Amino acid sequence: GAQVDPLVHPIWTRGIHLRPSPALPAAQPQRGHVHEVARGEARRVCAPTARMVRTFLVLPIALSACVAVSAFAPTPALTHRGSMAPIAARSGMAAPWRTAAPVASRQCRLAAAPALRMAAGPKPVNIKPTKHDIATGRDPTRVKVFDTTLRDGEQSPGCSMTSDEKLQVAKQLAKLGVDVIEAGFPIASKDDFFAVQQIANTIGQLDDPPIICGLARATKGDIDACADAVKGAKFPRIHTFIASSDIHMEHKLKKTRPEVLAITKEMVTLARSHVEDVEFSAEDALRSDWSFLAELYSVAIKAGATTLNVPDTVGFTTPSEFRSLMEYLRTNVEGIQDVTLSVHGHNDLGMAVANFLGAVEGGARQIEVTINGIGERAGNAALEEVVMALHVRKQYYNPFLGLPADSDKPLTNIKLKEIHRSSKLVTALTGMMVQANKAIVGANAFAHESGIHQDGMLKNKLTYEIVDASTIGIEDNEGIVLGKHSGRAAFRSRLTEMGMTLTDDETNKAFVRFKELADKKKEISSQDLESIVNDESQDLTANRFTLKGVQVTCGAGVIATATVTLYDMKDNVERTDASIGTGPVDASFQAVNRLCGLTGAGQASPSEVRLLEFSVSSVTAGIDALGEVTVRLQDPKSGKVFYGRAADTDIVVASTHAYVNALNRMLLQRTDLTPKLHPQFSAAARAV
Repeated sequence: GAQVDPLVHPIWTRGIHLRPSPALPAAQPQRGHVHEVARGEARRVCAPTARMVRTFLVLPIALSACVAVSAFAPTPALTHRGSMAPIAARSGMAAPWRTAAPVASRQCRLAAAPALRMAAGPKPVNIKPTKHDIATGRDPTRVKVFDTTLRDGEQSPGCSMTSDEKLQVAKQLAKLGVDVIEAGFPIASKDDFFAVQQIANTIGQLDDPPIICGLARATKGDIDACADAVKGAKFPRIHTFIASSDIHMEHKLKKTRPEVLAITKEMVTLARSHVEDVEFSAEDALRSDWSFLAELYSVAIKAGATTLNVPDTVGFTTPSEFRSLMEYLRTNVEGIQDVTLSVHGHNDLGMAVANFLGAVEGGARQIEVTINGIGERAGNAALEEVVMALHVRKQYYNPFLGLPADSDKPLTNIKLKEIHRSSKLVTALTGMMVQANKAIVGANAFAHESGIHQDGMLKNKLTYEIVDASTIGIEDNEGIVLGKHSGRAAFRSRLTEMGMTLTDDETNKAFVRFKELADKKKEISSQDLESIVNDESQDLTANRFTLKGVQVTCGAGVIATATVTLYDMKDNVERTDASIGTGPVDASFQAVNRLCGLTGAGQASPSEVRLLEFSVSSVTAGIDALGEVTVRLQDPKSGKVFYGRAADTDIVVASTHAYVNALNRMLLQRTDLTPKLHPQFSAAARAV
């Protein structure tokens, strides 16, 4: 029968799942293969035992020997170094692992209790219902969805939102059914504090509210501010974190491991004194020493943490490694069976979604995601992709959640039909366009051009589609056709059918835009209505400049010229100026700059504003389609990026609107920048 080498059994490596490989000479371990390092080191320590086991024992005896050998090796043969700095192991191999050199005689004197605890395997996954589960009737066995679009997602360059825009997204997230909304980082700014507070006081008070969470570093000031911001919610949460990898502790925190343990105990205790629900994150966990990580999380649980978050801060891990870490923590963290195990991750290597699915297999029951996968660098794990993977492959994931394979029970609380609308709203408010071939919400996700594919689709959609577009809320609604003769009742009815809830004031503004568009376009589609509503939902209350008119002259052999009229609400002045440019859009931007007394945008040496991106996309097909324009500007002084968005059937008009919107956002942040109308008009303006 098959034989087992107990020296590479998962018990020996303390939860690290390693594939057996052909035996190598102890003096020549294969570089970079962790299990070979373990085998080489172990053979030097217990070579006689290993030879005896391989020679004489069959499978049942070998499995028993695993426990026996582990009893003599409570210290793992290797541990991961968070600093990632290559260290020469006893084998002579330089690698980011350190090998232990246990002495056999010393091991014989050690108690066997730790090894027996390791042999018992991972502790049970916590499925006890929380107060939030009981109050909202949510299934405690589900995978909880923690949305961080408003915090981590907004940190993506150019994705900043105002407090009112964050509130709009929070409303949609609640409708989507997320379990936790991380509304922001209260200590970061007054606006961020207000945004979290506003969401806690409104969305957090709904009949079926999500948990409202704020982020805080492991400092008293951060935690106190966070507690003050979220206290208005029915179910408030403080999410505090501290770095755990050697490279972060040494270079960023300038703290030792004992100091980090002490800070964690003190700050989690402080957070728990404010709220009952405390989440603790060990920043850069996937590059941390696993044994220290287990110790740190054990301290956090004893101090009162109710959720442990394991962040892959730099998108470093792989799916199998994430799963192994989950199982290792469930085996070695004291009290982990009484808390929720959560994961957070970035997409630097393109594996964030796969990593999360691996973590769920290992026992994670909360996923920290963002709409459209927006976030720092390459982004975060995308909510829509993880949720739909769990939904489509339910039969595969059911057993990992303790369910029969054929169970139809939903694995999350997400309302799938709200996914598409959520994606469109976040795109509109952040200006971060979704790539056409993105899974689930991309424009091409349900498009088929190949003749073979089209033939199969006509016969049966299941031949080439594993998800029906209607599942995520994309409907081919052929009911009432809206046009210029449609009234307010039909307009409101269509919005209701689309799941859009607007106030009377918002409906009136959107209806005016609808009528303007209907005069230019024969039929108004659902996509047009979404664009109109999203356009009107932008927070323009603090805008200084309003575009009143734009007219351009351009063509072959003609110098492009634009005439623009702006209204300055601060100085109560309306003026017009003209400029030339390389094309009609550039000329319009230059005219706006002249009116505002700014330089930059399309010029060779920008000094006050720099145009980083200008993109145009069609909302629907047809010559009369709405065109959506996104503009990104950079403030050369601070390096911050600001976006503007607008939609119109006239691309030049939409472009100028978008540019003015972006400029207004930048001026809100630059208090030292006080643009005035062109000096040529200032005297005349005061005389009006």
